[in-house]
Amino acid sequence: MAMTRPVFYVSDGTGITAETIGHSLLTQFTDHRFVTDRIPFVDSPERAREIADRIRSIGLSHGTRPIVINSCVDPELTALVAESGALMLDVFAPFIEPLERELGTQRLSRVGQAHGMADFETYHRRINAMNFALTHDDGIAINYDEADVVLVAVSRAGKTPTCVYLALHYGVRAANYPLTEEDLEHDRLPQRLRAYRQKLFGLTIDPMRLQQIRQERRPDSRYAQLETCKREVVAAEALFRAERIPVLSTTHTSIEEIASKVMTTLEIHREMY
Repeated sequence: MAMTRPVFYVSDGTGITAETIGHSLLTQFTDHRFVTDRIPFVDSPERAREIADRIRSIGLSHGTRPIVINSCVDPELTALVAESGALMLDVFAPFIEPLERELGTQRLSRVGQAHGMADFETYHRRINAMNFALTHDDGIAINYDEADVVLVAVSRAGKTPTCVYLALHYGVRAANYPLTEEDLEHDRLPQRLRAYRQKLFGLTIDPMRLQQIRQERRPDSRYAQLETCKREVVAAEALFRAERIPVLSTTHTSIEEIASKVMTTLEIHREMY
């Protein structure tokens, strides 16, 4: 069995940028096992030294060299984290020098700048989108007039995390609707969804994976039985085909890829924040 390699997403801000890029990198190495940890707000020398000690200690406990995906903009903080002995992969380094040459100016290494609030309008759009996702989660609210997208799937197929990601990263108002056994008795959309057909996007999942997820949530329940999972997935996919709803499997797809596919298919144009 391959040794588990510890990976740290280190940032002077939230760490979302480092984690997003790092996750995309790690998925290219499917033969290796990784355990990851996001470490945000490394914004002072004291904090950087503390984190370096922590990374070094965890590397020793795993018996292998840690990997750090770093998005700290201050070279001093990066150097202090590097004292951990980890392999340092700087998110910005490959791009800074070419940009400086092209723009004819030096960068300003201001801590937290990459994660600063661009403007209040953008900030409020994200907050409002997040509130929308929470109030329209799992069919809690079913008025989708203001929704940009409504994700439709059986329970535990990945609707909620995708909605949250779309809200936080793109300010997309994403709702989700859980297909119940009653809904799946027919090859037609539930009545409450028919008016929003152009906003619908279906998610599906391998029944074996769905069974594992449900088993963690409700062990040994009918809800978590493999036969239940198979029946629901088959019925949901038949519904999507009959109603010509675009669909994507979440089984081996990252949340970033799911969000991108949803936005591209439904022609939702937003910049990533």
